[in-house]
Amino acid sequence: MENLAASQSARLSGLKVLVIDDSKTIRRTAETLLSKEGCEVFTAVDGFDALSKIADHQPDIVFVDIMMPRLDGYQTCSLIKHNKVFRSIPVIMLSSKDGLFDRARGRIVGSEHYLTKPFTKDELLNAIETHVGAAAR
Repeated sequence: MENLAASQSARLSGLKVLVIDDSKTIRRTAETLLSKEGCEVFTAVDGFDALSKIADHQPDIVFVDIMMPRLDGYQTCSLIKHNKVFRSIPVIMLSSKDGLFDRARGRIVGSEHYLTKPFTKDELLNAIETHVGAAAR
């Protein structure tokens, strides 16, 4: 089991992850979990903040909260997916709601995956492995 964790950590080493959430707790939690796995983590408080960070850091994957002030997760995802340069970046929606409508709306704007908060370390890592891991190999 330890070898599996070590090999996963090695694969995630240097991977750039952007976490967009207006909750400081969620940003810190994701940053701590992913940093321990070797990821380079950037955070943003909302969609506007995120857009400049995407341009500056060109992350390998983006986790975005649905409910945020100013520019919500759906709008942020849509802007990423409509940009020629960034559309290939996997976007994972984060929400405290686990409704079919929210999941469907996330798909419509182009998100690859949907995680319900509070998420676990394994859920975060599995989402990265599924959407970035295959491309990295």
